[in-house]
Amino acid sequence: MALSATIYKAELNVADNDRSYYGSHAVTVARHPSETDERLMVRLLVYALYVDGDELLTFTRGLSEVDEPALWRQDLTGAVRQWIEVGLPDERRLLKACGRADEVIVFAYGRSADIWWAGVKAKVARARNLKVFALPTEVTLALAALVERSMVLNFNVQDGTVWVSGEKGEVSVEPIALN
Repeated sequence: MALSATIYKAELNVADNDRSYYGSHAVTVARHPSETDERLMVRLLVYALYVDGDELLTFTRGLSEVDEPALWRQDLTGAVRQWIEVGLPDERRLLKACGRADEVIVFAYGRSADIWWAGVKAKVARARNLKVFALPTEVTLALAALVERSMVLNFNVQDGTVWVSGEKGEVSVEPIALN
């Protein structure tokens, strides 16, 4: 018998002073059986960093579908404007995404993120629409500690730093631009 996804409900309150965006979003996220709390929280963090009032940024089937990223923004015609990956995708996947989307964004995390970047950096250097960020392991583990099946998370962004707070505490996140 196959394991089914676990459903998480989150209210995300975003105050992004860098983009002058302020909004609240009630999201329902399905966590694949093989997905960790760490990856789930990175997806929520990225959503908070890129959401705006157009309601076109959505969570995809992610791990369940190999041709979809963690999140994407599609316009009303179905064209992919933003393709957002979390984790350590291989260079073929990134180059294919760069051909499909106007902008590709990667949030790399995990203990081997620096090794991954060293391996793919030269191979994806020609992709002009690619942005890569790294999240320190201690930060993503601290984010994972905030997980609850039903949660309220506050994201305050100022000068590239994100303060994430919830019932279980708060975490300061500074994404590191790699390219």
